[in-house]
Amino acid sequence: MVINFAAGPAKLPEEVLKEVQTNLLDCNGSGISVMEMSHRSSNYAKIQETAINDLRELLNVPSNYKILLMQGGGTGQFAAVALNLIGITGTADYVITGSWSSKAAKEAAQYGKVNAVLPKVDRYTSVPRQSTWKLDPKASYVYYCDNETVEGVEFDFVPEIPAGVALVADMSSNFLSRPIDVSKFGVIFAGAQKNIGPAGTTVIIVREDLIGKHMKITPSILNFELMDKNASLLNTPPTFGIYVMGLVFKWIKRNGGVEGMAKLAASKSKLIYETIEQSNGFYYCPLDANVRSRMNVPFRIGSATGNDALEKEFLAKAEAEGMIQLKGHRSVGGIRASLYNAITFTETQKLASLMLNFYKNNKN
Repeated sequence: MVINFAAGPAKLPEEVLKEVQTNLLDCNGSGISVMEMSHRSSNYAKIQETAINDLRELLNVPSNYKILLMQGGGTGQFAAVALNLIGITGTADYVITGSWSSKAAKEAAQYGKVNAVLPKVDRYTSVPRQSTWKLDPKASYVYYCDNETVEGVEFDFVPEIPAGVALVADMSSNFLSRPIDVSKFGVIFAGAQKNIGPAGTTVIIVREDLIGKHMKITPSILNFELMDKNASLLNTPPTFGIYVMGLVFKWIKRNGGVEGMAKLAASKSKLIYETIEQSNGFYYCPLDANVRSRMNVPFRIGSATGNDALEKEFLAKAEAEGMIQLKGHRSVGGIRASLYNAITFTETQKLASLMLNFYKNNKN
């Protein structure tokens, strides 16, 4: 059996994949695959509407928020958020705590003034407390990435921002892994390929009063207002991806909802971090304990800079035991275990067991 610890595209629940397999040639009695289905058909309309309604239920999304399904992934939303919102005042605050928020800030700077509320650092290992932030009360919005997939930094709080300023969160890699109060946000977005479905679909939850604030240069495909008016059907949506995502939402509902996912995430990540901490420095995680991600656990072997030979040996042993895609992101190296919702506790135990045995055999 293969266990996929990839950071994205990531593992999907096995029972969802089996359901997709069963219905691949005949989706919901239509006689055709969902991949052949017209996005204007009543059959597809039911699929998309059900997925959106289930998501609204899972997160208790207030009625004054719209749920849009768009393409372009998180990177597309780096531009879309700025194009739709930065024109309100011409400036935006960006809380840069890792690679993805840094890229988002660079993208937004093409469309308005970007204020980096934190000083630039060489390595992202923490989330400075909000009392140190330099927020602009005239900003159109405050942007942050709730979970930095590369560095493994996850916010342990929701920022408090000035009245009248929208809070925007990239939740691509921890979406539906813990309860959130949607009413605290102006925009939440998440690429599906990490925690809720295959690559190709992006979920956007946007407060109604922020729709229609876009710049004139905003492309139609990134325009929140046009997407809302056309029920996310302005262009052909990624129908297959939305279908699978809808099945994942059903799976989450069957398994305790977002609260159930949060409990599972806490137990899985605790197991791996305890294995690291109990290794007497053999495994090293550079992150402040309070912001260690429950989704992406990066670590090195031997020291803070790692031991290339031991890390290669560890990755080879992992693959021999069916645990794949544990190599760290190319920008930071080392090892990274992504523990998304579809990863089971039993699978996490197998990784912890490998880590323990490898430590015992190589600690000297």
